Amino acid sequence: MTKAKISLVLRLLALGSTAAAIAIMVTSHETAKVLNLSFEAKYHNTPAFVYFVVAEAIAGGYSLVSLLLSCKTLVGRFVMMTDVVIAMLLSSSISAAVAIGQVGKNGNGHAGWLPICGQVPKFCDQVTGALIAGFVAAAIYLVLLLCSLHSLFALKP
Repeated sequence: MTKAKISLVLRLLALGSTAAAIAIMVTSHETAKVLNLSFEAKYHNTPAFVYFVVAEAIAGGYSLVSLLLSCKTLVGRFVMMTDVVIAMLLSSSISAAVAIGQVGKNGNGHAGWLPICGQVPKFCDQVTGALIAGFVAAAIYLVLLLCSLHSLFALKP
């Protein structure tokens, strides 16, 4: 398989995993009753989850646009540089979302924050699924970046 075909397949996989992460996170919501008080857990109640969705949308949009660009010209170098930015964006958004997910799952005794996953397990499971899809997208971008770097710096006889 040629490098261009590998890149195409990886970009399609990245597009699919970012779309899956967005779809799973956006549909995550659950209502729970605690002490006769009702509360609803939604992704948009947490800025880190919103950032995760926006970053995944940017990465997905970029994946779509980069599918249309030729990597044989100067645009190819721009695509590689943008791959670095997208990989960092995905990394930071996943980190933020995982940090909030950990607080939701385990709470924080020092701050007095209670875990909520016992009350809204469906919401927490969906967030976990979205984070897994986001990790897959970030890993694909890492592989894309390594392939691009290999193409750029490969010794040619």
